[in-house]
Amino acid sequence: METSLEYIPVTIDKSHIITIGERLYTESIEFVRELVNNAYDADATLVEIVVTEDIIEIRDNGTGMDKEGLIQYFNIGSQQKLYSPKSPIYKRDRIGQFGIGKFASLSACKRFEVITKKGDFIGRVIFDKEEWARVKNLWQLPLEILPPPDFRKEDGTTVILSGLSRGFTPADIEEKIIEGTPLKVSNFRVRLNGHTITPRSLTGHRIPFLEGTEFGPVSGEVVILPETVSSTENLGIEVKVKQVTVKRELFGMETWGKVMARVRGEVNADFLPITSDRTGFIKDSPEYEAFHRLMQKIMGDVKLILQRLTAKREGKKVSRALKEALQRIYKSLAANPDLSPFGALPIGDSTEGIGGGAMVMEKKEGLIAEAFEPAEEVKAEAKEKKRKKRPKVKQLSPNAIIKRMKFGEVGVSCVVDSFGEDGPEVFSEETTIYINRDHPLYKRESTKGDTHILNLARLITQEIALMKDPRNPRQAFERQSKLLRDAFIERSD
Repeated sequence: METSLEYIPVTIDKSHIITIGERLYTESIEFVRELVNNAYDADATLVEIVVTEDIIEIRDNGTGMDKEGLIQYFNIGSQQKLYSPKSPIYKRDRIGQFGIGKFASLSACKRFEVITKKGDFIGRVIFDKEEWARVKNLWQLPLEILPPPDFRKEDGTTVILSGLSRGFTPADIEEKIIEGTPLKVSNFRVRLNGHTITPRSLTGHRIPFLEGTEFGPVSGEVVILPETVSSTENLGIEVKVKQVTVKRELFGMETWGKVMARVRGEVNADFLPITSDRTGFIKDSPEYEAFHRLMQKIMGDVKLILQRLTAKREGKKVSRALKEALQRIYKSLAANPDLSPFGALPIGDSTEGIGGGAMVMEKKEGLIAEAFEPAEEVKAEAKEKKRKKRPKVKQLSPNAIIKRMKFGEVGVSCVVDSFGEDGPEVFSEETTIYINRDHPLYKRESTKGDTHILNLARLITQEIALMKDPRNPRQAFERQSKLLRDAFIERSD
């Protein structure tokens, strides 16, 4: 039997054009980003946005469109920007790809009007959703050719949205512009109700990076924020394509705990394939997989830097608390010489204690060791006597905090270091007192300034009291109680 070949037309319902606008984007406010980026692609140097209760107007000073340009503008799915990826004047990397972003405005209004000027041509096109739906078979929009004196005197395009379906606050629009448009370009500016929108600025420890992949370069900057300004809002790294944020990604930071709130930044990778609504990436593409592997490596380096910064900051806090605790203990020992395992303080020594001289900082391989050296005359005399060995630095972690308290010609060294959660809270070797910063009780007390100092003083006086007579723990406890009381009696008074 012979078969016959027929053809059927491929059609699309007119209502689908409106559906594209209403459902293409997850948020109706996305239309602002799309219209501003259209202006950027058209080599605009200034975009003015006016927001009122009833109307949103977006005006740019770009190249504008002639009649052919307007026809192309309303060509759904046009790939013109793919064939011409650079703008003609400033050679910008054009952001738009699919030619459907303008229809996002249909999710926010009943009517949008496009007025454009290029040279001697000035035209206006109005898209009215109700009128579009009323005329079933007519796939045309009215184009009105305007005389030169009307509306615009310079080249560019104005889009006016009316019949808004919801209210848009200037603050929400500004946030969307900051995140979704290339504000950092030197010859591009956006104003909202007369106010110039500026890029978001972060303060903190900056970590710039530039890496290569087989698909193109990856560049950006990660910022570790101070704890005082860290926030759980807008977590993650902004991933940008052509300087526009597409999505925030964590790149494994979700396993870091609460410190992830201190990490922000942005990364630019123009080769990444994006979804048509520009809210995500095609993640099973080889481009994204290569990008993600590289970012996991970069964020691994960021995590190490964050740990070092955290340890350094924590070390400074511990150092200050340990210094004050030792100063208080020194005064208490000076007032109670009978409780001192080192004997009475020699006459003439400074009552400020802890060495009677200048503070010296030593840094070796990350170790922060703070020692208080005795006055010169005491040092000269002490050199003639055999001293007990100090703890070796190599036996401690790089984050150990060391301070020495001199009481006359002798004294103790105090070390705050990590000895594990199951390790002792405090222990001594000869005249060196070791305090375990990993111990659960220490962790709890170290979160508050005053209790941190008091807890350090409690641990140190406990060991000093035992040095006086280790065979009698009951008397040692009583000695510790008196030393601790006299160390803090001024504060309680």
